[in-house]
Amino acid sequence: MARVLLLVPASTYRVADFLLAARTLGVDVVIGGDGAAEMPDLMGGRALSLALDDPEAAAGAIVAADGAVPLDAVVAVDDRGAVAAALASQRLGLRHNPPDAVAATRDKLVMRGRLDGGEVPQPAYVPLGADAGPAAVADAVARVGLPCVIKPTTLSGSQGVLRADTVEEAVAVVERVRAIATCATDDSRPTLLLERFVAGPEVAVEGLLTDGELTVLALFDKPDPLDGPAFEETIYVTPSRLGPTDVDAVVTTTAAACRALGLTQGPVHAEIRVHDGRARVIEVAARTIGGLCARTLTFSTGRTLEQLVLAQALGRPLRTTRGRDRASGVLMLRIPRAGILAEVAGRHLALDVPGVTDVQITIAPGRPVVPVPDGDRYLGFVFARGRTPAEVEASLRGAEAVLDVRIVADPEVLRPRV
Repeated sequence: MARVLLLVPASTYRVADFLLAARTLGVDVVIGGDGAAEMPDLMGGRALSLALDDPEAAAGAIVAADGAVPLDAVVAVDDRGAVAAALASQRLGLRHNPPDAVAATRDKLVMRGRLDGGEVPQPAYVPLGADAGPAAVADAVARVGLPCVIKPTTLSGSQGVLRADTVEEAVAVVERVRAIATCATDDSRPTLLLERFVAGPEVAVEGLLTDGELTVLALFDKPDPLDGPAFEETIYVTPSRLGPTDVDAVVTTTAAACRALGLTQGPVHAEIRVHDGRARVIEVAARTIGGLCARTLTFSTGRTLEQLVLAQALGRPLRTTRGRDRASGVLMLRIPRAGILAEVAGRHLALDVPGVTDVQITIAPGRPVVPVPDGDRYLGFVFARGRTPAEVEASLRGAEAVLDVRIVADPEVLRPRV
């Protein structure tokens, strides 16, 4: 039986779906990561404690463990394990991305540099070092233009990403983003990016790379405009309602971005803006779509996204990557304000909305919650299917309207502030 090591951060939602996929494919699983210690019963002792934030050390431990328990693939289920998975797979002679390519996707400044080198369309940008004061911010704005977006180089999930429309706003936003990045990473001197805001709709590309060739599995519309000041995502719906010319531009640009970054194997999740017939790269990640959003996707053979990822990592034929004909989508349930979650009421009402197939609340009552841009999590996910993307979107909005998020104010739940 083939054996896969899944690298699992403690905070991931994804373990259950990957374990189900492995069981369906007849694959043995070992769990590795800083979340492994919480799963000894689940895994029957087949768990490997790893420091995912130290990829070299984690890769060394994986190679050592392979001597006792041979592995056929190492798969990261989230961003934090991606570099360790690439390093370990390279050393073990397994299918892998070049580790430096994966590392480039984990640092937005390095990513931008590689995309520049490949002449891939992207926003104009200027890095802001830890010592960049108001004059340096003003100079960056003059070079990039307004409106602009300020973001940390190493965070994800829209955490710390804010728009500014004036120089004065940019100076204030830089200080706030620094505070968010410092709180989230313990880096007291974070590097930031100041980028030109790109107008137009944003789409998400879900794909698989095999020997450098990109297969697009799904193209998600984001029907709620992501214009700022924060960039919290809400609804994903597939298939996209973009016209054929725009779809071609998105796919071509995503493939060019993967080549420029040096990615060759495994899942890709990209965020692309389309404006005036031109696609620009906002983000590329060497992983699948985040949260539980992959549950929106089922392919014509009945396989799930997780099954495709595991099969591809093991070198098995994918048979087909064509999605089923019906439209589908997901609502990421936003945290409206900081505090303590009391409850999310109305789940039964949301499930009664035509087209809604499931409602999953992923934060337990009594837990502190912090909204984007200070936080990076959602309260849960609502899933829907229908005949058309418009029908799915209407179902998700109907479910959102009947869910009642109750949060208790608590001064101990602190958000980074200037």
